[in-house]
Amino acid sequence: MKKRTAGIAAAAVAVVVAAIALPLFQPWRLVTDKVVDEALPGTAPISTQTSSTTPPTVSVAPAQPTVPVKTGPKILLTGKLIAHEHRTSGTVAVLALPDGSRVLRIENLDTSDGPDLKVWLSDAEVIAGRAGWHVFDDGAYRSLGSLKGNHGNQNYPIPAEVKLESFRSVVIWCDRFNVSFGAAGLA
Repeated sequence: MKKRTAGIAAAAVAVVVAAIALPLFQPWRLVTDKVVDEALPGTAPISTQTSSTTPPTVSVAPAQPTVPVKTGPKILLTGKLIAHEHRTSGTVAVLALPDGSRVLRIENLDTSDGPDLKVWLSDAEVIAGRAGWHVFDDGAYRSLGSLKGNHGNQNYPIPAEVKLESFRSVVIWCDRFNVSFGAAGLA
């Protein structure tokens, strides 16, 4: 009888622990992926697909007055992501768009999925290894929003009031556990 009561009590404790731990840690996210592939801002996507079976023809039009070509995005700052708590790689760039707005572009991102991941600009220096995992919330930082996906190419608008000279790094931050998945210094 005592063994049965102990077994029921142990099962009840296991259920309570699972009910608390599973939503908190979300272990299934270690094996899930979300791929996001956004176009570079300020550029038109190029389609190479056609349904025509005839080869393209080239015609020469009469000379037209030249029209100024719009310029594309201008690179202001760049960096390369390094791994912290989770294996992370890719590049980041702060771009000035022709309309005057700015965007953080993350390209070729490859990291783990995780709970409550954010993209931050931070005033902290990027430190390799375990010593760099927790430094990004010690000083000034600005969230650009939730990470859209853990793989691919993504754009995050930077509000006009953000002074870029105040920030020296980009971090993929797990807000749930206060740890960096990966970060890049901006230069």
